[in-house]
Amino acid sequence: MEADDTVRGSSTSERIAQAERWAAHNYHPLPVVIESAEGVWVTDVDGRRYLDFLAAYSAVNFGHRHPALTAAAHAQLDQLTLTSRAFGSAPFGPFVEGVARLAGKQMVLPMNTGAEAVESAIKISRKWGYDVKGVPADAATIVVAHGNFHGRTTTIVSFSDDPVATTGFGPFTPGFRMVPYGDAAAVEAAIDETTVAVLVEPIQGEAGVIIPPPSYLPELRAITAVRGVLLIADEIQSGLGRTGATFACDLVGVVPDLYLLGKALGGGIVPVSAVVGDREVLGVLHPGEHGSTFGGNPLAAAVGTAVVDLLETGEMQQRAKSLGEILDARLNRLIGHGVTAVRSVGLWAGVDIDPAVGTAREVCERLMARGVLAKDTHGHTVRLAPPLVVTEGELDLALTALEESLRS
Repeated sequence: MEADDTVRGSSTSERIAQAERWAAHNYHPLPVVIESAEGVWVTDVDGRRYLDFLAAYSAVNFGHRHPALTAAAHAQLDQLTLTSRAFGSAPFGPFVEGVARLAGKQMVLPMNTGAEAVESAIKISRKWGYDVKGVPADAATIVVAHGNFHGRTTTIVSFSDDPVATTGFGPFTPGFRMVPYGDAAAVEAAIDETTVAVLVEPIQGEAGVIIPPPSYLPELRAITAVRGVLLIADEIQSGLGRTGATFACDLVGVVPDLYLLGKALGGGIVPVSAVVGDREVLGVLHPGEHGSTFGGNPLAAAVGTAVVDLLETGEMQQRAKSLGEILDARLNRLIGHGVTAVRSVGLWAGVDIDPAVGTAREVCERLMARGVLAKDTHGHTVRLAPPLVVTEGELDLALTALEESLRS
């Protein structure tokens, strides 16, 4: 028997045991093993169907196997998949132009993962600080926020205040100043002549969908403009339709110097990320100073262009906005009935669970038993982020399951 035949047709428990034996234990997934998916629905190896209300942390914003995205991927697979940036490829130009136009910017640096986009933005902002602002060599500082989540590389966890992300992984990279999230005055106080950028999530996803005061981003934009500092918006989870707008920054009329994009940019098919900005910032990079073998590869570019095409119609953003109003209303009715607080914007919500009901993990397990997949964070918060193609009926099914899970 071939090695892969030993697991073909295996049950959930067998697949989980296999993964536990052979994979590093850096995740604690719910006990479900998905085999196929379409739209908002996934099916496990035992044939049970679930509503996906995590959407791979917003990477599957447009649903599983969206026909326009899979068609673009299939067509490109038959043509060309990788050249490296040592050569040009036919899909590359249309991709970077499409992303730039979507963001109203002039240049795009394509990478693969969200963490790569953040790392790239750190390098770019430092280079800009030295070449343009005149910061002394190796002295650049970047202001970040408490509760942030920008990835898990060594440099990025250097400015995390989550002990799970930092314990056992030092020494850490210097050059970051952390201030309270949502406090523009604290940001201003942290800026000095060495500061090259303020890096912030417009909405903090991993922290539990933390939404800052409406004045926060506009104040940051004004402060950074006056002080000669770049404003970098990490829209890797919040961007590309999730909040009811193309970017969460759009909700408050703010245009940052750099957008960081990822997750949904790959359509749930391939990892695609990007740093998007104007020439005066991204133009500080010169050949050989930064790169990625797979960044902007033909397959990624073809899928990313199809994602841009979906967003240009505005339909996805409008779905997130209108269905998000229904989600918010239903969730707020649960406050005092197993829920202590709700934070939602578009089709994205953080639901704080009353400890008397159980932990957020326990509620997610009850939801799974009722055919809905969601994810807990920080012990007490359930995150809900269905694909933007969800219907009102599917939303109702999931919220009814949540109500039942809280009662149980």
